[in-house]
Amino acid sequence: MICIGRQIMRTTLNIDDQALSDAQKAAPGKTKTAVINEALRDFARRRHLRGLLELEGKIRWEGDLDALRGRSHRRA
Repeated sequence: MICIGRQIMRTTLNIDDQALSDAQKAAPGKTKTAVINEALRDFARRRHLRGLLELEGKIRWEGDLDALRGRSHRRA
């Protein structure tokens, strides 16, 4: 099933049986659908992060990480 917005629809896929079996072993108790949906979400997240990594060194940021993290400044 593929979720488009809030709609779920069935689809037919040709999936590598061994890859699916290995994924299910790595996630015991999960259904095929749950394993595939998790893999799709992880794939999308990793691609998004890869896009962010491509921005490294291209954007200048000025700020105080300690302040953002709620840390107080220590003076020696």
